[in-house]
Amino acid sequence: MKANASTAIANHRVVLVPYRWEHVATYHAWMQDPLLREATASEELTLEEEYAMQRSWRDDEDKLTFIVLARPIGDSDYPQGELTDEAIRALPMVGDVNLFLKNDRDDPEFEIEVEVMIADPAYRRQQLAHSALSLLLSYATSEPASPLPVPASRLVVRISASNSPSIALFEKLGFEIVRRVEVFDEVEMRVQQRVEWEGGLVREYR
Repeated sequence: MKANASTAIANHRVVLVPYRWEHVATYHAWMQDPLLREATASEELTLEEEYAMQRSWRDDEDKLTFIVLARPIGDSDYPQGELTDEAIRALPMVGDVNLFLKNDRDDPEFEIEVEVMIADPAYRRQQLAHSALSLLLSYATSEPASPLPVPASRLVVRISASNSPSIALFEKLGFEIVRRVEVFDEVEMRVQQRVEWEGGLVREYR
């Protein structure tokens, strides 16, 4: 989405940055893993197709995408000081977090699907997905910070029914299972109680 093309969001655990061309090679390498493709319902793309996808996601008004960068545990730059662009670019890229807007806003079926992926195995089970989602959901639903904003009641996530860790993650963020779709072996979760998602430092990023 062009609205977040120059925006970074940081807390003490992660920094969210726009998905740019310099991230594509690493992202493409991640998606060679068939397990990741299955978990994210993604197709295998060539590197050239991945670059084209990045350009599309940057320009499409129905996708809000950020790359997740991990900060060292105990990093003292936040909140005492602001990270520079150079310091942000030096952080390891570990995953992505996305919102996909479906249907027009005045459509009764309007919804915003939420997705998160921590692709680098070395950074899993460190609460980074929780931190990234908290930042994104706070940013996307808050005025005036958000380029959208979107109502929390329209947020939805669809997860494999056997993916207990992901279900537990979204439950901690205020989502509850509202439907089970047996044919796809998945559950649909929506925000049923508003949780105060952790916001962060929203800053311009070049």
